Amino acid sequence: MSAEKNGNSLVPTSSYDSPPRPEDEETLRLAKNWTPEEEQRAKRKMDFIIMPILTLGFFCLQLDRGNIANALTDNFLKDVRITQDQFNVGQQMLSLGIVLFEVPSNMALYRIGPGKWLTLQLFLFGIVSTFQAFQRGYGPFIATRFLLGMTESGFIPGGLWTLSTWYTRSETAKRVMFFYFGNQIGQASSKLLAYGILHMRGVGGQPGWFWLFALMGAFTVASGFVFGFFLPDSFKNPTSTFLPKKRWFTDRELEILRTRVILDDPMKGKKKSHIGLDAFKRAFGNWRLWVHLFITLCNNGPQRAFDTYSPSIVSSFGFAPLTSNALASVGFWLQVPVSFVFSYVSDHFNLRGPTVIAGFSGHMLGYIFNRIFTELNSRGVKYFGVVWTQTFGTFSHPLNIAWMSLSARDSEERALAMAMVIMGANTAGIYGAQIFRSDDKPKYRRGFSINIAILAFGLLLAIIRYIDDRRLKKRALAEETTILSSEGDVASLRARESTDAAHPVSSAKAVEDDKEKKEVLNGNVVRA
Repeated sequence: MSAEKNGNSLVPTSSYDSPPRPEDEETLRLAKNWTPEEEQRAKRKMDFIIMPILTLGFFCLQLDRGNIANALTDNFLKDVRITQDQFNVGQQMLSLGIVLFEVPSNMALYRIGPGKWLTLQLFLFGIVSTFQAFQRGYGPFIATRFLLGMTESGFIPGGLWTLSTWYTRSETAKRVMFFYFGNQIGQASSKLLAYGILHMRGVGGQPGWFWLFALMGAFTVASGFVFGFFLPDSFKNPTSTFLPKKRWFTDRELEILRTRVILDDPMKGKKKSHIGLDAFKRAFGNWRLWVHLFITLCNNGPQRAFDTYSPSIVSSFGFAPLTSNALASVGFWLQVPVSFVFSYVSDHFNLRGPTVIAGFSGHMLGYIFNRIFTELNSRGVKYFGVVWTQTFGTFSHPLNIAWMSLSARDSEERALAMAMVIMGANTAGIYGAQIFRSDDKPKYRRGFSINIAILAFGLLLAIIRYIDDRRLKKRALAEETTILSSEGDVASLRARESTDAAHPVSSAKAVEDDKEKKEVLNGNVVRA
């Protein structure tokens, strides 16, 4: 904590809030030369162009990643000739492909540009998803899952990075949650769409899951054209991949949007950006970032496992197999407004830690319900446990990301932390894929118990991090109070000195007392 002069007041600043020193001389020449109305119009236009496209991409990614969970209710294992445990290995290969190619994918995005690279990614994982319809046997199943992970790798951090280049830091948090709505709506829609598509079993002599992969993959490929025609690359290249001569923003709008972002964070104005060894040392040496990484690992492993098997679990309650897909979507639809409320509370009231803790608690309580309800016969009660778990299962992750970003001390550390936590989310899928196994079905008592233990550990980490956060804020407030108090006392003494100069006789008695007090205060100012 330090303090800077601002007129006659002393304004405290924090290394967590103040932007880093610019390294591009151009930044020093930038100034705000627009009206609030101009900025609002330009920002609204950006919201209508950037946000729907990126959210559509996340929606497609979740459709293609999660549709296999719905295929399980349509005799997928029997048709492809694999066991449940082999299926779990395939899910691990999906996550492994994402983790291995996450960094290379983001390096390509930085060199090629988000407009071109994200467009290419949608085409690639859309094609792979489509050709999953033709898989038969364990080898092709493993290969297609790994290829799907490889082609999807980097899309989520790439989307987050793209948002950070177009928006200021205060605006990014809300857009990140909106971006994740694509994931949540994709989870809900995939199961509801599957209910209808899986009824196509027999059309063209193919099983229903064939059409599930083919149609959803084709939709992703079609969405790739939306990216190619409408997603601008960057401020320096504000055109789309397929329309290189069409500009979606005027020169004036680009000037406003670019300048406001650089004034907010001058590091974004650097002509060349690289992360040095010192940044890696700072990031990997910051224990708080590791806590956030393990919070993600604890939340996403159980959630991925439950998401994969939720239609099958609902079916085991006695519901018709295809109806189970529609029923398994209810919790995800409820999750959207609930996550919006949590996001609003977290952002508006700056309650980062409490919202993560509350979300974690709700998630863990869901597995406690499911474990207890395995001993009951009422399928309605059992189904309630599934809906509750789905409602609270996902949104702790983006809330944790927002909380973690505030723990980073500069933009380089923040970028590395973001990469760490996204890779952690996919690493969680590797271990999570083996939680629900064939020797534990259909009630999965062991699986639910494992999830409870993992969530309990993650909840403990979140509580520890919250206590630490409170301690840091109290210490910062105490330092700020001391600095402001000292400055106020010094100003009071200086005012008295002026009075003494005008009335030397009446002030003679206070000279000795003032001398001692000034010495003490000067010492306080130096220490502050």
